[in-house]
Amino acid sequence: MNVFVTILLAVQMISAVAMVGLILVQHGKGADMGAAFGSGGSGSLFGASGSANFLSRTTAVLATVFFVSTLALAYFGTPRAASSSGSVLENAAVTAPANAMPTPALPASGAAQIPVK
Repeated sequence: MNVFVTILLAVQMISAVAMVGLILVQHGKGADMGAAFGSGGSGSLFGASGSANFLSRTTAVLATVFFVSTLALAYFGTPRAASSSGSVLENAAVTAPANAMPTPALPASGAAQIPVK
């Protein structure tokens, strides 16, 4: 189980770094207008509109992998009791000691310290 959590953590870190890189490579919405009129769009690897589609889909896939690995790490990272039958309150009542909150001891001369007018 420990190896599985380590693999999940590695997948999460790789997807996070790749997602940050892909987001930084993408251009904004305002750059599409310049690429439509031939301002550097013809020299790109994917063409004027192909890069946005490829990069946005790849970013969406990496975001999905990141969220799934995050949820799996949260699920496998929480400790579970051996017998989890019943509700949370029933389990807390069984595991809690009978005298969980000790009552504070009052001083013997507590009433004598109260000022009276």
